[in-house]
Amino acid sequence: MTGRSNRPVDKLIVSGGVPLHGAIRTSGAKNAALPILAATLLADGPMTVGNLPHLHDITTTMELLGRMGADLLLDERMEIHANCSNIREFTAPHELVRTMRASILVLGPLLTRFGRATVSLPGGCAIGSRPVNLHIEGLVRMGAEVRLENGFIHATARRLVGTQLVMQQVTVTGTENLMMAATLADGTTVIENAAREPEIVDLANCLNTMGARIEGHGSGRIVIEGVETLSGARYAVQPDRIETATYLVAAAMTGGRIRVMDARPDQLRAVLDKLAETGVEVTAGPDWIGLDARGRSLSAVDVTTAPFPAFPTDMQAQFTALNSVAHGTGTIRETVFENRFMHAYELQRMGADIEVHGNFAVTRGVVRLTGAPVAATDLRASASLVLAGLVAEGETVVDEIHHVDRGYECIEEKLAQLGARIRRVPM
Repeated sequence: MTGRSNRPVDKLIVSGGVPLHGAIRTSGAKNAALPILAATLLADGPMTVGNLPHLHDITTTMELLGRMGADLLLDERMEIHANCSNIREFTAPHELVRTMRASILVLGPLLTRFGRATVSLPGGCAIGSRPVNLHIEGLVRMGAEVRLENGFIHATARRLVGTQLVMQQVTVTGTENLMMAATLADGTTVIENAAREPEIVDLANCLNTMGARIEGHGSGRIVIEGVETLSGARYAVQPDRIETATYLVAAAMTGGRIRVMDARPDQLRAVLDKLAETGVEVTAGPDWIGLDARGRSLSAVDVTTAPFPAFPTDMQAQFTALNSVAHGTGTIRETVFENRFMHAYELQRMGADIEVHGNFAVTRGVVRLTGAPVAATDLRASASLVLAGLVAEGETVVDEIHHVDRGYECIEEKLAQLGARIRRVPM
């Protein structure tokens, strides 16, 4: 499998003014796929993981597993077969981890199965502090010896021991790392104040398919009874709820009508409610979501981000773009990350009326945005700039699109399928 090129010189050129119409399929969820790929380290037999999105982060994770000694094969159905029976390297190097924070997710599996792990402190999107101290504190509580040295986490343990872990703050990757570590620990581990995101449920379901004993996933209290070994299994990654929601916002902004297939409306209640509040028509079935904005006037909405099941921080930038062209004033309050309004300044270059005050962004809708050269600063910010380009007058050139390629599979192809005038240009 190969992801999109990570060349920073690639650009997206968007010509606005075309309503989106048609149907597209949601890709597999990156934020579920990455921990599930890390979980293959726990299996004593071959794993088959399907519905993986074709993204650079997936390729990076595969490269990381391959360096450790995993045997990987991509078949004609685009499923990954991973055999981690011959792991011989227990280090996640800086040159891979610095590009993808999710690399920290190999820490728990390596430590609990092999008794040691050396993982570089992670990098990733510049959207604020996302400390890994909660991962480390939890592993220490389970009996690991951990030291930080020269930018690396060095962890060892003869065998982890189940215990009660009370998370001081809700952390998705922390919950995932500790849940995976607990699957092979001696005894029972209880994670209190656990994250409840659907991607955690997907990971737990995968682990249970492998023979783990996990209960309570999807709630704030997860109970894991450690087992001796986990076996290989076949598992398909769930659809990407953020990708689904991004295309729905695009249809709303352009006054179009689309249906997103292979979607999970039950995971997007907060977003769908806010979309309906803007004045568009939202419909849904068991595995699809439709949105009709034809002839409708968008109204700005107030949004407060918070952990699931509240409004997701990963949709904040897209709704900032929506509010920029909606009637009235909308206030967006960001409570998850402290540095996630950088897209506002790029939207201002396109004529958006946005004022940022700490963790608040106040947006007053304008009649039109104007195409301009803009630069993406992180994954979701890049998506918001593409959405703004879809409604802007003239041509918008989005630079630094390696960010968008980290989370959206073939974004220009899917939007073009819906009628958008968008193209990728290598410069």
